[in-house]
Amino acid sequence: MLRTLFTVGLIAMLGLVALKVVFGLLGPLVGLLFMLVGFAIRVLLIGAVLYFVVRVISPSTAERIERAIRGKGSN
Repeated sequence: MLRTLFTVGLIAMLGLVALKVVFGLLGPLVGLLFMLVGFAIRVLLIGAVLYFVVRVISPSTAERIERAIRGKGSN
C-alpha cells in the first residue's frame, strides 16, 4: 500500500516536471504551434467562404475547381 502511494506520487511529480519542460522550456514552440493552427483555421474558413460564393455565382467554375483538386481530369 505504501509502495503504491509512493509510485503514484512519483508519477505525479514526473508529470509536473514534464509539464514544466513542455510549457517552460518549449513554451515558444507550443505558442508557435497554436499560432500556426490558428492561421490554418483562418485560411480554411476563408477558402470555404470563397468556394461557397463561387458555387453560388458560377456552379460550373466550382465543379472545375473541384475536379482540379480531386484530380479527375481537366475537361
